[in-house]
Amino acid sequence: MDDIDRAILRELQSDGRIPYADLGPRVGLSPSAARQRLQRLIDAKVVQVVGVTDPMAMGGQAMALLGIRVDGDARVVADVLGQRDEVVYSVLTSGGYDLFAEVVCQDPRALLDFINDVIRPVEGVTAVDNFPYFGIHTHRFAWNV
Repeated sequence: MDDIDRAILRELQSDGRIPYADLGPRVGLSPSAARQRLQRLIDAKVVQVVGVTDPMAMGGQAMALLGIRVDGDARVVADVLGQRDEVVYSVLTSGGYDLFAEVVCQDPRALLDFINDVIRPVEGVTAVDNFPYFGIHTHRFAWNV
């Protein structure tokens, strides 16, 4: 990644729908060169251009961060959970938990069912602590690239 790639990412963080006709000149390229650069970043999985929702603002949904303890390889559990639509992201960690998973469920009952019926039975899972969200205070996707 070079300075132009970083400039493209900064522009996308500000406006993910920026037209190539505007993006190119802002980063010192022609529109077609900017499109090619961005496509290369997408193909390399450096960036995804997506619409981001706020599940809490959509109403009626339950979100939570789950702290998961694992006996064995936490990557195996992360792989299993990663197949579930309810899991927004998961991270391997150390300390009191082996894995964190952020989940979005249809309602609080669905969250309870997901924890008890899906996560707890996964081989290797020894404990799940549930930290429900009451609201999202800070939600950003821009950081210094």
